[in-house]
Formats: sequence, C-alpha cells, structure tokens
Amino acid sequence: MVTIKRFEDLEIWQLARKLCNDIYYIMTTTSLKSDYKLSDQINGSSGSVMDNIAEGFERDGKKEFRQFLSISKGSCGETRSQLCRAFDRKYIDQEKFEELNEKTILISKKISSFINYLNNSNYAGTKYK
Repeated sequence: MVTIKRFEDLEIWQLARKLCNDIYYIMTTTSLKSDYKLSDQINGSSGSVMDNIAEGFERDGKKEFRQFLSISKGSCGETRSQLCRAFDRKYIDQEKFEELNEKTILISKKISSFINYLNNSNYAGTKYK
C-alpha cells in the first residue's frame, strides 16, 4: 500500500481543485456574477468538494475520512445541479456545461471508488498506529 502523506497528493483533491477553479472562472467572467445567490451557492459547493476531502484526510482516521468523502461526493452532486441552473439561465453554453458536468461526474465516481477502496482496506488511519 502506498502511503499518501499530504491531501494535495490525492488525485481526487487535485481534480476537485481544478473544478473549483473552473467554477470560479465562469463566476467572474460571465453574467453569473450578477446572480449573487447562485454564484455564492456554486462557489460554496465546488469549494466544499475539495475542502471536505482535505478535512477528512487531516483527521487521520479511516471512518472520519470516509464520512468526509461522502460529504464531498454530495457537494459534487450539488455543484452538478447548480451547473444545470447556470445552463438553464444561459450563464454558460452547452459546451461549457457538458465539460463541467463531465468533470463533476468523474470526480463523483473517483470519490466512490476511493470510499470503496477504504472500505476494503486494512488502513485504520495514522492516529491508530
């Protein structure tokens, strides 16, 4: 088993960070910036994807990490739903919507796979050594 020492090294966190930056870009370069409520919600949910991965990792226990990964996955779904609203309100075009929607689906699948990996591993967490 490869030991990851920093959450920044996790592929799922790196992908979530890229998604968060992509969301921020559309928030600041499109008319989405004038829809304060939706802009705030999608900024929060996309940030929550990466932040919960980091928080769970830093808690140093398998059970807590799985819980925060589950929250992260939920935030990913929330972001995907908000992207639908952004598309429906014409803040983003079909191409951008499909690109970002696919990213959220990929991240969600990878989080699920990582949760399954943790469920089937003997890893308990560094605080239990």
